[in-house]
Amino acid sequence: YLRRCRFGQSTQDVAIGLVPTMGALHIGHLSLIERARQENNFVIVSIFVNPLQFGPNEDFQQYPRQLDRDRQLCQQAGVDAIFAPAAEEAIPDLGNASSGSSMSRDAPSTAVVPPESMTSVLCGRFRPGHFQGVATIVTKLLNLVQPNRAYFGQKDAQQLAIIRRLVADLNLPVEIVGCPILREASGLAYSSRNQYLTPEQKSLAAVLSHSLLQAEKLFKAGERLSASLIAAVEAELATVPAIMPEYVELVHPNTLIPLENVEEVGLLAIAARLGATRLIDNVLLKNRK
Repeated sequence: YLRRCRFGQSTQDVAIGLVPTMGALHIGHLSLIERARQENNFVIVSIFVNPLQFGPNEDFQQYPRQLDRDRQLCQQAGVDAIFAPAAEEAIPDLGNASSGSSMSRDAPSTAVVPPESMTSVLCGRFRPGHFQGVATIVTKLLNLVQPNRAYFGQKDAQQLAIIRRLVADLNLPVEIVGCPILREASGLAYSSRNQYLTPEQKSLAAVLSHSLLQAEKLFKAGERLSASLIAAVEAELATVPAIMPEYVELVHPNTLIPLENVEEVGLLAIAARLGATRLIDNVLLKNRK
């Protein structure tokens, strides 16, 4: 409908780009929007704080919601439409999910369940049910909007790999485009959850990117063993006692299978807590022969 009304052309002639978000937009999101504008005729940004991907003790209620500001940023960025459904519209049988309780995964709705091998590693070990919630809502968004391309940030590398897998497995007619991580001057990856951090904590949190940089330097110098690269990250993280690592792992970026050494490409990923805030970061290590 959007394609025909806006352009007066057949649906085959117009490309739609979708940027799925949970709002609280930042420079990282705006880079996805800019990429979508370059590659499509029509850009839609979805804004939906998805209760299905929050656990009972996570920050669903506290997650920043600033729709008016997001709307202004989208308008300035040249977005054509915003899709911001209410929770009960997106998930009719939500039940008590909007409270962020464990009931969110017991509601009588069809769920999209990614392969366990991809959801039981990295963040999946600490956020059970999270990626099922992500996959379910992303699939609904792709079916509702029917974009030609959908844009996701590389910072959420596990999410990106899982979404690429579900699109391939379900034969969904959409191209999934991964976009580079954008960072603050300190190296800290942009994230909506950075709003939780005090200025002092933001300075401390930069150690995540610094630790990945140390491992990347080792890799460029010829180190390929996972244990050595992980040890370099852990040693740098240990210089900031306030940082509490959840994991440091090296996996294949597409399959998420743990690697003992990097033959062609590896994803070196971190999750850590700083106070009450959970942070993630990663770097792709590519063996250029």
